[in-house]
Amino acid sequence: MLERIESLENELRDVEIRLGDPAVQSDPHQLADLGRRFKQLEDVVRVARRLRQSTDDLVEFREMMSAADHDERNELRGEIELLEASVAGDEEQLRVLLLPRDPNDERNVIIEIRGAAGGEEANLFARDLFMMFESFAKRMGWKLEVMSASHSDLGGYSEITAMLSGDLVWSRMKHEAGTHRVQRVPVTESQGRIHTSSATVLVIPEADEVEVQVDDNDLRIDTYRASGPGGQSVNTMDSAVRITHIPTGVVVSMQDEKSQLKNKDKALRVLKSRLLQIEQEKAAAEASKLRGSQVGTGDRSEKIRTYNYKENRVSDHRIGLTLHKLDRVMAGELDEVSDALVAEERRRQLEEDVV
Repeated sequence: MLERIESLENELRDVEIRLGDPAVQSDPHQLADLGRRFKQLEDVVRVARRLRQSTDDLVEFREMMSAADHDERNELRGEIELLEASVAGDEEQLRVLLLPRDPNDERNVIIEIRGAAGGEEANLFARDLFMMFESFAKRMGWKLEVMSASHSDLGGYSEITAMLSGDLVWSRMKHEAGTHRVQRVPVTESQGRIHTSSATVLVIPEADEVEVQVDDNDLRIDTYRASGPGGQSVNTMDSAVRITHIPTGVVVSMQDEKSQLKNKDKALRVLKSRLLQIEQEKAAAEASKLRGSQVGTGDRSEKIRTYNYKENRVSDHRIGLTLHKLDRVMAGELDEVSDALVAEERRRQLEEDVV
């Protein structure tokens, strides 16, 4: 580990020099990449230097204790215990910082929420999930941009697509991908019976412009009139855009903007992100199951989390976490669930690192 830390210290100095290069400062992409790398290295080196100092102090205090009288020994013993706790904490933090980083951690994400099993109630639940993520984004200081939305007859979403941008948004939101199950009395239920419905959440890392090049000859672009709930026309112009990537069969539709050009731009952003995901799936065996493991069929039995309104309970089935504060979670207080999922991911990574 010491050799690795020394190598990272050298890299930190090199990155700092490069950040001052006028050629780098005139290149926004390179400047952003180096800036992120500098922050990562700075965090590691700061903890490593603190650990090194504490370790040196611990050796010195132990030597002093061997030559100290009774009163001094008691005082030194307390200092040694504090140093031992500091060393243990910094060693654990350093192990976490040195874990392989998810290549998507610095990316923005596109989320797609769809009503699945349960008819109109599923669409209403999709709306509630979107509002939960919207409130969570505000708490985290992220920016949310709705890219496309298909409203259902009762005001839910049969599908909504949004872009989330901000610090470490992927590292949090990737855990929200999958089938979410709700148990509650639907607004359409006259007998007061509890129904079980579901909505699916897909989380895709946004592609940088330079990463995914799309040949115009591989695209089929269709335009049509935007429609609202029930299929009624909401636009007299053909402003809605559907783009098909012929080699892969990926299809993206956008209709929220009144401008055909803006809809096309949004559709291309989502298309490139989906193509990036496909490339990442091909590149790694684990990622090859990402889309299927995130969404599955949308069946209620394939749930990652259950929201039970009668008991004010939310249960994440992947980590066995149950909280009786559903009202607060749906209001955007997703921190406790999100923190637990991130902690579990780190625990598994540390276990694999030891093995």
